[in-house]
Amino acid sequence: MSETVKLIECPRDALQSCRQQIPTAEKAALLLKLLEAGFRHLDCASFVSSQAVPQMADSEAVLERIAPTLRELEAQGDAPELIGIVLNRRGAERARRTPIQILGFPYSMSPRFQWQNARQTPEQALAITVELQKIAADTGRKLMVYLSMAFGNPFGDADSTELMLKELERLQTAGVREIALADTAGRADIELITERFISAREHFPELELGLHLHSRPEQAGEKIRRAYAAGCRRFDCALGGLGGCPFAGDRLVGNLATEAAIEALQEAGVDLSLRAQALSQARASVERIRARYCQKDEENQGFMNTKKPA
Repeated sequence: MSETVKLIECPRDALQSCRQQIPTAEKAALLLKLLEAGFRHLDCASFVSSQAVPQMADSEAVLERIAPTLRELEAQGDAPELIGIVLNRRGAERARRTPIQILGFPYSMSPRFQWQNARQTPEQALAITVELQKIAADTGRKLMVYLSMAFGNPFGDADSTELMLKELERLQTAGVREIALADTAGRADIELITERFISAREHFPELELGLHLHSRPEQAGEKIRRAYAAGCRRFDCALGGLGGCPFAGDRLVGNLATEAAIEALQEAGVDLSLRAQALSQARASVERIRARYCQKDEENQGFMNTKKPA
């Protein structure tokens, strides 16, 4: 694996957790602040049913607003990688009309969660993965997969390291080369995260493997430190830990906070090349959005619908 660390900032995952509609202009302004801060890998859009994820229904409009900045960065040789979630060919067709370079597909080890999240059986999900991989290749894009429930699930479905490895083999055979192992339920301890990531890395060294973790705030830094020590060089995170997990049973369990990731990685000597002042402004924007549109949802633990892509 490359020693270069990819910090994937996930405003899509964060903002879709808010039930109150956030104006398009505010979403675009946040993305611009993240780009100004130096983030070059953004999970920022979702091309799924507006009924399933109403917060992301304006993804095309948001991306259109930031298009001039994207063109400027590209001209400077500093173009960011933008990820957009798709569940099928229709979503991929929407994404291809935007600046999105990476199609993100949520694929679960849990049959029940795959059905709740995307209304797909495991067989259908694998077939769609193959189809999306071809679409991505034909349009000069890449496909990345979020392997959800990679660290256990609350449904009682079969779960083991061996099962995770079998799913990774299926995805690799389908042509996928970028995979984020997701602690969807936010319940995995550090030892399990470390053990499964190391096992995945040893069996599939040619894959770009990352982690999409949910965590209580006080545990986030240690999870990052241990994962980095285990060889992880790709981390999904969200400023302020905004967003969360519908299965954790703990309103303090949210997306892994970018602030914790930055601190832990800097302690390890990683240069993330972020701009402190612009980062502070982006954090302030997230907190304003949280206060205006998300606070009640977080307090009620109703900040994520199980039908939404994780």
